[in-house]
Amino acid sequence: MSEPIASLSPNIYSVFMKILAIETSCDETAIALVEATGEIKHPHFKIFKNLVVSQIEIHRPFGGVVPNLAKREHTKNLPILYNKLQTKKLKADLIAVTVGPGLEPALWTGINFAKNLYTDLHGSEHGFTRIKLVGANHLSGHLYSFLLSQKKINKDIFPAIALVISGGHTIILLMKDLAHYKKLGETRDDAVGECFDKVARLLKLPYPGGPEIEKLAKLGNPKAIDFPRPMLNQKNYDFSFSGLKTSVLYFLRDKENATCKKVDVAASFQAAAFDVLIKKTLRAVEEFGAKSVMISGGVAANVSLRNAFRSALKRETWNLKLRPKLFVTKFPTDNAAMIAAGAYIDFLNKKKYKMVANGNLSL
Repeated sequence: MSEPIASLSPNIYSVFMKILAIETSCDETAIALVEATGEIKHPHFKIFKNLVVSQIEIHRPFGGVVPNLAKREHTKNLPILYNKLQTKKLKADLIAVTVGPGLEPALWTGINFAKNLYTDLHGSEHGFTRIKLVGANHLSGHLYSFLLSQKKINKDIFPAIALVISGGHTIILLMKDLAHYKKLGETRDDAVGECFDKVARLLKLPYPGGPEIEKLAKLGNPKAIDFPRPMLNQKNYDFSFSGLKTSVLYFLRDKENATCKKVDVAASFQAAAFDVLIKKTLRAVEEFGAKSVMISGGVAANVSLRNAFRSALKRETWNLKLRPKLFVTKFPTDNAAMIAAGAYIDFLNKKKYKMVANGNLSL
């Protein structure tokens, strides 16, 4: 476990804490300063600064993220962002750094930077004698990112179904409250965001593929091609998207489909992927009597998906005794403010993470 956290009592900081958060799990370098207040039932966050430097243009020629290039850029960007962050308000109580999941060379860059920063700041000569260092779970950041835009958390939003969808993860959870959740299912192969990127490459679209497919899909017919909906009718809450990707591959290889419009392929593929996400989520809402649906992760940035969820909830609620509220994070892509939120909730919930890179860390 990270050594500094052992001496820190949650009771000390459950009312007020300033968090300096660092995120380097993939191809965004991010640092934020966030004020966290309140106990775990009623947390509140105020973002002072949330700085992000994207590496998309560097990785785009390679069609995906190159770990060593990501590490190099994080090393270059972290000191620059930290210098931009520094203000009179930078009297942090906690340094939280992502330790996983993600690309381990990139994670280590953030961890080592945080350790050096902790060493530099911890000492009476700097006035940071109480500053502590903790590891943060990137997925906790996504899961709790919806809190960053909420003025007040009401217990009436629970139980809730949370869907975490990104390039590396597709996870559906049942949340009893902010402190207690159970994983209902996850992807057995490709994550939905990863599937979007792979299909984008098949369509010869630039990286990252998700936004490019969304643009094309708006111009196409989502019913033009009947792509499969993997695992849609299975009674579990697991996902599988590799078969959907393969179906697109075979469709494009078939010479009879050579005249099919690219926009229709994009729209039909996106519709198939969305159907699985939405219908499995709605099934969980009905089975567990959920009062809310929470969507987070990079794929949640897809406006078409958010609108499809809203429409589905309105359309399907006649089957439900409840009318679930939809919470879509305003911070879907990787950033450090969400790491601060996740670290604060995990800290109050007494969850600890080793200060080592863990590319396969899960919830």
